[in-house]
Order: sequence, then C-alpha cells, then structure tokens
Amino acid sequence: MAMSLPLLCLISFFSFFLFSSHATDTLASSDKSGDNQTLVSSECSDGANFSKMTGSLPSTSGVSVSSIGISDCQTLCKTNCSCAGFASLQNESTCQLYYGSKQNLLKIIEKGAGLIYIRDRASSGNKKDSLWLIVAVPLASHLAFVSISLYCFVRWRRWRREDQARRREEGIINPDHEGSGAINMNVGRQKDQELPFFGISTIKAATNDFAKANKLGEGGFGPVYKGKLLPQGQEIAVKRLSKISRQGLNEFKNEISVICRLQHRNLVRLLGCCIEAEESILIYEYMPNKSLDSFIFDSTKRVLLDWRKRMNIIEGIAQGLLYLHKYSRLRIIHRDMKTSNILLDCDMNPKISDFGMARIFGDNDTRGQTNRVVGTFGYMSPEYAVDGRFSEKSDVFSFGVMLFEIISGKKNIAFFEADHSLNLLGIAWNLWKEGKSMELMDSTLSSSCSSSEVTRCIQMGLLCVQEKAMDRPTMSDVVSMLSNETMALPLPKEPAFFSRSSDAESSSNRKRCHSGNDITISDVDGR
Repeated sequence: MAMSLPLLCLISFFSFFLFSSHATDTLASSDKSGDNQTLVSSECSDGANFSKMTGSLPSTSGVSVSSIGISDCQTLCKTNCSCAGFASLQNESTCQLYYGSKQNLLKIIEKGAGLIYIRDRASSGNKKDSLWLIVAVPLASHLAFVSISLYCFVRWRRWRREDQARRREEGIINPDHEGSGAINMNVGRQKDQELPFFGISTIKAATNDFAKANKLGEGGFGPVYKGKLLPQGQEIAVKRLSKISRQGLNEFKNEISVICRLQHRNLVRLLGCCIEAEESILIYEYMPNKSLDSFIFDSTKRVLLDWRKRMNIIEGIAQGLLYLHKYSRLRIIHRDMKTSNILLDCDMNPKISDFGMARIFGDNDTRGQTNRVVGTFGYMSPEYAVDGRFSEKSDVFSFGVMLFEIISGKKNIAFFEADHSLNLLGIAWNLWKEGKSMELMDSTLSSSCSSSEVTRCIQMGLLCVQEKAMDRPTMSDVVSMLSNETMALPLPKEPAFFSRSSDAESSSNRKRCHSGNDITISDVDGR
C-alpha cells in the first residue's frame, strides 16, 4: 500500500503528460492540414475566398492575361498574396489582375457590366478555437493530475497513521521497505540515518558461505557467524534467522527498528541487514570476546575476569539499561536481559545486544501487559512470568539476577535443573541474612575483591529481585548505588521465587513452550 499510492500518482502524471502532449500535437497537425486545404491562409493576411461586385477596372490598372478562363484567373490571384482582386472582361477570355492594397482597388473601380472579384479577409475563428484548445487541454490535464495526486497523498497519510497506530499498539515498529538499497526507519523521529542493506552474495563471501568454522554460537534467533567484509576487511558478526526459530520476522524487524536508533557505548552497534532470497540477516560489529556467559560460567575463562573487571561489566550494563529506560529518544524495555545477551569487546567492556523482544514505551507509559510472554526462564520477573505485566522494573529484576551470576559464577537456572529447593536468589537471601554473603562469591575472586564491595553488591542484587515491582529500585537508583559507595542502602525484602515449590505453583497455571539452549519461553495464547 505504501508503494502503490506514490506509484499511482507517478503513473497519473506521465499519463496526463503524454495525453496533453498528444492533444497539442494533434491540434497543431489539424491546423496545418486545414491550412493546406485553403492553400494560402497560413501565408497571406487575407483569405483564399473572393467576393463579387459589378464594375470594371481601368485598362491601365493591373496586369492583363489573355486566353484564360475565370477559374484559372482566380488561381493566379489566389496563389499570390499581393493580388487584391481580379476581373474577367465580359464575353472575352481575358483576365485582369490587380496587385496592390484592397483599399486602392476599391477606389479605382469604375461602373460597368463586368464582374470584379475582391479577396476576402481571412477568418480568425478557427485559429482562435485551435489556440484555446491548445491551452485548455494541457491545463485540464494538469488540474486532473493535481487532483489525483492530492487524493493519493490523503489516502497514503491515512494509511500511514493507521499503520503507525497499529504498530505502536503492538510495540513493534517495522521498516517501511524491504529490498535493495537503504531503508528509512520512521518512528516519530527526525531524519534518521539510513540503515544499509547488504546483498546475500556479500554476506556469503564474508562468512565463507556460512562455514561451520566461522560459527560463533546459536541462540533463540538462530546461528551467529564471524565474517569479514571485503575489500576493507572489517570484522562483523552475522546473525542469521533460522527457519525453525521461534523468533520470527516480527522480532527481526523489531530489532532493526529499535537498535538502529540507539547510540551508546554499552549497546552493540547494528551495521546493516539483509533481506534477500528468503534470508533474514542482521550484521553487527564484531565482539572478539563473545558473550559474558562464555566467561563467568567457564571454569577456565572465569579467572580472566577479576573483581575489578566484573565491577566494570556490572557498571556498564547498568549504564546501558539506564540509557534505554531514561535517556534514549525511545524508552525501551529490553525484556530479555541475560548474560548471553551481554557481549564483550576487546577491552572487556559490556554491550547489551538482542533487541528482538524489546518494547517501545511512550513518554507517559509506565508499564504494559501482553498475553505473549517472551524471555528466558530464570531471568523473568514474577509479574511478567505469571501475568504478562512488564515495565522498567522487569529489566531491573533481570539485572539483579545477572548481578548474582557475575558475583558467584553460577547460573540461576542451574539450581532448578539440579532440583534444589532454593534457587540462586534464595541462597543469596539466606547467606545475606546470616551475614555470610562472601560465601556466594566466586572462589577465583578471593585475591582481587573487597569483602565490603561484594557484600554491598549482593545487597543491591537483593533489592533488584524483590517480589513486588514497586519495591525494586530504578536503574537510576542502581547507578547511584554503584557510583556512590557511601550511599546507605535500604534493607531488601524477600526475593521473588524464593523457593522452588512456590515458583512451580505460580508457573503451573500458564502454558509455556521451552525452546533449545537458552530455554526461551513464549506463551502460545493469541495476542
């Protein structure tokens, strides 16, 4: 629809342009044809017709031609613009032609029984009619074109408003065009930069046709490959939508529309995309150290992250979330914050990625609700997992879970899978109450950390994972707690999902499907 209306206007313009040009040419050719029929009307100021009157011309006036009839005499006068009239002498085959002005001819006519033929004035009616048509036809054509264009524009604007209202309601903003070239992302913004499109041949060349050796990993969206753009040699990460992925084209478009508007050092940068040959591909800047979970949950790599580096990662994640919630042009709720979605650059700086599940909030919106719960089990807040209600505090809860995982080097979900009575949050709560918070810490950090900092971070984590959303701090509060070590922290309340049994009871009332490695869940009910 967005393409058909401008195309209709363009076709209308050319149609009326060709019609008006053809009409003008037709009228011109018609005039030319008419002039050929009257022989001299386009060359002489007077016409080709003659009026008769009785009388005679003085014998000394004009030119006499003998032995020609009246019709030949008329032809001779008609074909010469200087001939004002002619006379045929009575009972004689003699033609007398007068060359000069019609006014002088009328003065010298004498009385007599002969006939004098005087050239008439040319009629201007046909020329005026032709001129009027030449002006009127193109004018009418252009007025019709303007009317059709206006109609097309009104229809397009109406469609655009309805489409944007629908997408705002769904929280998903789609690209305007899918194809070669560049696409404009329009969401109540000013003129934004265009997102480059890459051809599938370019992507295949960069990844060696998606070779297994270049595969970096695989998530709910699909496999991710390392690539190198030719000829400049820029390293990229290529995320390819899998045909069996539970995340579909809507999530693909949503990620494009959200992330291309965001500029922050702790958010991954989207370089472009590819929609071609049934492929849906996103191209990102390459993160040489991959994701955070590949370090903290690996017995060998975790030693590379001392306490100072882990604190830098925690602060970077907090700054990125604060930007999404408060300082970006669009208020974003990520809805899938987890350690596998935190990428690390060459200096171990964190960058938040994977915005396929993100939702855009208006300036006056504080929370939303959906029947389609999406996210990763173990990181979702209770109000979202059970009732589909989400807000900034949903991301705060996920941040709290990640905080415990970064400190302990253990997965929250692992405690459920191992059939423990308490998850990581419950263990942290009990240790904090007993004054044994340091027992939660990863043993590899013992030589690089401060016990007071670890204890403070665990208390911040407990504040973030409290049962009620209203009790949790905002990301502004979290950043202040991290940056100001002297700031007094409130006492936390019991965390959500404190025991395995309570979580199982609350979750049994909802139908969920579990998919693959990340255990991403989504409700199967209609929206």
